[in-house]
Amino acid sequence: MKKVILIALPLYLLVSSCNRDKDNPDAYGTFEATEVTVSSQANGKILFLKVEEGQVIDSNTLVGLVDTLDMSIRKSQAREQQLATSTRRDDLAAQIAVQEQNKTNILVEKARVERLLKDGAATTKQLDDINASLNLADKQIASIKSQYASLDAQVSTFNKQIDQINNSIVDAHIINPIKGTVLTKYAEPNEITTFGKPVYKIADLTSLDLRVYVSGVQLPYIKIGQKVVVHYDKDENTNSTAEGVVTWISETAEFTPKTIQTKEERVNLVYAAKVRVKNDGTLKIGMPGDIRFMPTK
Repeated sequence: MKKVILIALPLYLLVSSCNRDKDNPDAYGTFEATEVTVSSQANGKILFLKVEEGQVIDSNTLVGLVDTLDMSIRKSQAREQQLATSTRRDDLAAQIAVQEQNKTNILVEKARVERLLKDGAATTKQLDDINASLNLADKQIASIKSQYASLDAQVSTFNKQIDQINNSIVDAHIINPIKGTVLTKYAEPNEITTFGKPVYKIADLTSLDLRVYVSGVQLPYIKIGQKVVVHYDKDENTNSTAEGVVTWISETAEFTPKTIQTKEERVNLVYAAKVRVKNDGTLKIGMPGDIRFMPTK
């Protein structure tokens, strides 16, 4: 009886091993999603934040606002300075008009003196004095006109300041970037936030990626665009299956992660791959899964 037992036991193990080889998946991994962390682009108090964990939000939706009172005040000040500077242009135009009229009067006087000079009723000095007054008027007009460039530069500076403040006010509005489900909420209304501080994390869960690792031996059997069978836990005893598509395969090998099993445990270097799977709500981030893509032996 002892000999019979010793012979039967290896046969049982051999059969069991063959069955496991046939049924075992080719690669294991966990499901993940492309997570987007939405951060504040302004400093100040959060006036409102309409975000809750598990909430589905459309893209380009206004979900929050950081206080913009200080920015609005600075914008008003810049506009007042811009207006005051622009008003100075009118003053310069008025000064130029006065000098132009003065120049016209001098030209009239010059013409009269030139006629008198021909008749001997005026002196050369009188004509020289008029020419000097005319040159002075031209220089004054040129001096006034030169101030336009300085005023224009100041107005341009104020315009840029106003544009920057407008951009800051726009940035104070928290806009949801993608349609997805809120995973984590980091802030609450009435809290003080700063530039770059995370407000919430969101991800599109309509499809998830199963990140798996395959060995060099398995690599020829998998390619981008290939459809594979994906298994994930349904309950303690059964699995659910779904169709997945290989969307990415790493170009470089890496050492096998400790939490991942591969088809051949002796292989240390593996290639990461992603399999896109449509999600009906049953798949969760971090859930384990496996795939089969190699021919059954």
